[in-house]
Amino acid sequence: ERAFGRIERERMREVPILNAVLRVQTAHVERWNGQWLAALVTPWFLNLVLLPRDAARWWPARAGERVFHRFAAGDLAFLASAEPELGEFQACSLVSPMGQFTSQETALATARAAVAMLHVQPRPEAASAPMPAVDPVTRTRSPASRMARPLRRATPRCQRSRRSPASSTASTRSSPR
Repeated sequence: ERAFGRIERERMREVPILNAVLRVQTAHVERWNGQWLAALVTPWFLNLVLLPRDAARWWPARAGERVFHRFAAGDLAFLASAEPELGEFQACSLVSPMGQFTSQETALATARAAVAMLHVQPRPEAASAPMPAVDPVTRTRSPASRMARPLRRATPRCQRSRRSPASSTASTRSSPR
């Protein structure tokens, strides 16, 4: 949170896409595949973030390089990056900009729902059906339900891939499962 708070103050303060009702906050952290997986809410994005926990099992990559990671829900593309407070990390953008969120609580609930969806194997018959959901805070249709379809389909920053790890290229690598 400290690193992205600094980024907000130093690099994002004049950017018009910031949602003033949101602040930088980690919504969820878990151990995943030997590393730390977090869902991070900021006024400009909701990202999944992978951080090294076990250096021997980490997937090093150059800044800007895409690395695919396999989840039960499918393969997702993460972009390698680094910040002084964090060191190397990889991020997968789920939502940006964040204008559709009316509260911090809604953004956090959406982040938690996204992480939960990563661990669920999609059913073939459910892939095209809309996912009705109610936001626990506002009791309206939640951003998580609107986000569910893009998570299963390719999105510009966090792409779900049908490629196998063996079909990766030098600039697009896959993590082992």
